[in-house]
Amino acid sequence: MSAQGIAIALLLGSFLGLMVLRVPVAFALGMSSVVTAFYLGLPMLMIGQRMVNGLFSFTFLAVPFFILVGNIMTEGGISDRLVKFAEVLVGRFRGGLAQGNVVASTFFGGISGSSVADVASIGSFLIPAMKKRGYTPEYSVAVTVTSSVQGVLIPPSQNMIYYALAAGGLPISKLFLAGYVPGVLLSGALMVLCWIAAVRHNHPKGDVYGLRDSLGIVGRASIGLFTIVIIIGGIVGGVFTATESAAVAVVYALLVTAFVYRTMDRTKIRRIMAGTLASLGMVVAIIMTSSAFGFLLSYLKVPTILADHILGLSSNVVIILLMINLLLLILGMLMDMGVLILIMTPILLPIAVKIGIDPIHFGIIMILNLGIGVCTPPVGTSLMVGCGIGGVKIENTVRAMLPFYLAMVVVLMLVTFIPVLSLGLAGLLD
Repeated sequence: MSAQGIAIALLLGSFLGLMVLRVPVAFALGMSSVVTAFYLGLPMLMIGQRMVNGLFSFTFLAVPFFILVGNIMTEGGISDRLVKFAEVLVGRFRGGLAQGNVVASTFFGGISGSSVADVASIGSFLIPAMKKRGYTPEYSVAVTVTSSVQGVLIPPSQNMIYYALAAGGLPISKLFLAGYVPGVLLSGALMVLCWIAAVRHNHPKGDVYGLRDSLGIVGRASIGLFTIVIIIGGIVGGVFTATESAAVAVVYALLVTAFVYRTMDRTKIRRIMAGTLASLGMVVAIIMTSSAFGFLLSYLKVPTILADHILGLSSNVVIILLMINLLLLILGMLMDMGVLILIMTPILLPIAVKIGIDPIHFGIIMILNLGIGVCTPPVGTSLMVGCGIGGVKIENTVRAMLPFYLAMVVVLMLVTFIPVLSLGLAGLLD
C-alpha cells in the first residue's frame, strides 16, 4: 500500500475506531486528524490554523442565534399555541390529532430548525394527548418523530447553514427557499398516511372549535409565527443577511414571550442561555475539528479518488444519484447529521456537480437523506427522544414507522429526480 493509502486508512480507520469506542465525535475528528498529520509530517500549527479558520465565517454567526431563537420560542410556550392552531385547521377531520401533529411540526420547523427540538417540545404533550384519544403509543411516537424531519427542511435550518459553509459559501437565501416545497411535500405525504391509518383503524376526530375560539387561537399563534416572516422575509427581501435576521428574530421572540405571551421569566432565561451555550459549544467543537479533518481529506485527494471510483462504476446519472442516496441513508443511520454534512459535502458535492447536479439541489437531497437518518436506528436522536417521551421500545416503534419510512423515501426520490421541486422557488432570486 502506498503512503497515501496508509494515510487515508489511518485517518478514516482511527476516526471510525474512536466512534466505535464511543469517543465524542469532536474528539474523534480531532484525534484522527492529529495522528494522520503526524504520520504525514505536517506541522501541528497547520492543523490548528485549519481548525480556527473553520469558524472565520460571518454566516456561522447565524447558528447561535437560530439555536437561541428556537430555545426561546420553545420555552416561551409557542409550541402549544401551534398545536391548537393546527387543530383549528385539521382537527375536524378523521385522525385530526395525528394530522394536527404533522401540521404543528411544519410550523414549528419554521421556528426551531431542529428535528430533535420539535420532538422534545411538541411531542412532550402531543404524544400523551394522542395516547389518551386512543392512538397506540407506538403510532403516536411514529407520527411525531417522522413529522419532525420537516424541521431540517423548512427554514430556518441550522443544517442548511452547515451545508452552505461546507460547500464553500452558497447563498443561504437560496437554500432556505429551496427547502420549502420538499418540506410541504413531505408534510402532505405524512398527512395522507395519517388519513389512511385513521380510516383503517377508526381513529377519532380532533377537537372542533367555534368561530370565536378559532379566531383567538389563530391570532395568538400568528404573533409567534411572525418570527418566520422576519427571518425568511428579511433574507429574501434583501433587508437582512441570514445572521442579521436571526439576531432580529431573537429580540422579537424575547419581546413576544415576555410581554405578549407573558411566559418568560428569569429562571427560563437562565435555562435558555445555559442550553444554548451547551449546544453551541458542541457545534463549535465539531466545526473546528471537522475543518481539520476535511482539510486532510482534501490533502489526501479522497474526494477525487471516491469520485473516480463512483464514476467508474457507471456513467448513468440516475444510477450515480441512487448510489449517493443509498450511501447517505446508510451513513445517516450511523452518525450525527451535522457531522456528516460537514464531512461528506466536500467529498460528494464535486461528484454531484460533475454529473450536472446544482449545488442547491444537492444540498436538499443530502439534508433530506440525513433527516431520515435522525429517526432511524441505531443512532437516530429524534427517535430516541420520541421513544423516551412515549415510554415505548424502539423496535416496536420502528415497526409502526415502516409506512412512514416508505413515504419519506418516495418524497426523497421525487426531490432527487425532479429538480424543480427544490430549485423552483430558489430560482426566483436569480
